[in-house]
Amino acid sequence: MASLNVYSVLVVLFLTFGALMATKENNQIIKENNCETNMGFPCVLEAFTSIIKTGNISNKCCGELVVLGKVCHSVLVKRTLENLLFKDLTPTTIIAKSIQTWTNCLALIDSPSPSA
Repeated sequence: MASLNVYSVLVVLFLTFGALMATKENNQIIKENNCETNMGFPCVLEAFTSIIKTGNISNKCCGELVVLGKVCHSVLVKRTLENLLFKDLTPTTIIAKSIQTWTNCLALIDSPSPSA
């Protein structure tokens, strides 16, 4: 019985340490890539709403998202999912919507503009 309690404590410590390391790693990536300063707040809000809730992201904000980059986009979504305020979100759904938003924006930005 005592060994089960020790094992349980070790598992909890391992999981807690792992979560803290993931958060620290994400924060380091965000800092190194200036992820929080490369996109205007209105576009951050628009992208966030399109991923977390429902809605569209404008061409302007798609452009800012693509300039922000895939690494920043992904790590900011991961950090959002780690936030206790969003614990009720389904990670697989949010990640899928995040990928869909990224792919749609990338296609929009890469597509040639119609001739005049």
